[in-house]
Amino acid sequence: MSDAPLAGRAVVITGAGRGLGAAYALAVAAAGGVAVVNDIDGDEAERVAARIVAGGGRAVAHPADITSWDAAEELIGRCVEEFGAIDGLVNNAGVFALALPQDQQPEQTRRIIDVNLFGTVACGTHALRHMVARGRGVVLNVTSGEQMGKTASAVYGATKAAVATLTYSWAEDVREHGVRVNAVSPNAHTRMADVYQAFRGVDGSQNAGLAPERNAPLVVYLLSDRGAAVTGQVVRLSGEELMLCTHPAILEPVVRRDVWTVESLAEAFESDLAGRQQPAGVRRVRSEVVA
Repeated sequence: MSDAPLAGRAVVITGAGRGLGAAYALAVAAAGGVAVVNDIDGDEAERVAARIVAGGGRAVAHPADITSWDAAEELIGRCVEEFGAIDGLVNNAGVFALALPQDQQPEQTRRIIDVNLFGTVACGTHALRHMVARGRGVVLNVTSGEQMGKTASAVYGATKAAVATLTYSWAEDVREHGVRVNAVSPNAHTRMADVYQAFRGVDGSQNAGLAPERNAPLVVYLLSDRGAAVTGQVVRLSGEELMLCTHPAILEPVVRRDVWTVESLAEAFESDLAGRQQPAGVRRVRSEVVA
């Protein structure tokens, strides 16, 4: 890959005031792209944009709350108006809160859904309108290992599973227009990770080496022409390990009866489907490692 695989390309990164989003914005600029740095915290967005410019890169800050449909449209429009097009969107903005089902609060629940899911839909919809009309572009959504099920993160995980499904569907919707849609599932030492480790009473220092910056090359690759053959995928990067996540699928065997009754259902679960229930939680289909 060249030293500037994103030369001249305009990329919007949401939630880019710190952590993974900031790492993505810095990497986009370092790869020759123009970073439109979005964050609900204007000071943080300005700080990241200023850091990029000070390093010789190109960036603008655009503070906005992407849970507003109109604000999301203005964000994408700013990129198009200022740089002539939108070549990439990284839907990174997200919020996280831990709660067991019996402790879930409505305000907290609504905020997680609004930012993680509605915000992704809003920004993606406006970006895809421009990309489809132009016949090129890349959308990168952000999922999480929590989508597979983790204690006390059901609502957060549900939004990330929804984003994965959104990715699969959007990829099919826009494939014929020359637009690609993928999702990344990063593993990094962030404030969010610290909160979860503290909740579990686990020493988070073991993840200290997973700096957000280690995930940035994957974002640059998928935004670039080198990633042109990759679409409709959820790609996980965890330190030294790169993985593709499985899509939801129907498992064999498929059991048939002319009419299903409670009795025949019980028989199926006790015979053909016995021992085939899928375990909840993060896991691997196989442990093959390619060095």
